[in-house]
Amino acid sequence: MIQKYLQKAMQTAQYEILEDNEGFYGSIPGATGVWATGNTLEECRNELLEVLEEWILIGIAQGHKLPEFDGVSLKVEPIA
Repeated sequence: MIQKYLQKAMQTAQYEILEDNEGFYGSIPGATGVWATGNTLEECRNELLEVLEEWILIGIAQGHKLPEFDGVSLKVEPIA
């Protein structure tokens, strides 16, 4: 289930070329604070995925309500 959630979230990612072609910036709408940069688009995507994974783990650990992506959601219950 987490893998499908990651895939759907990454499909919503938006990327921009930084000024003076200094690399790429990527973010995931609806996932506050999930953003990354990289020298290449691939580096940016990989970094964004890593940030997203950490964001999900923290959200689960703290019992945050995580957003739905294209009909896929994670039910989060606080860890006792």
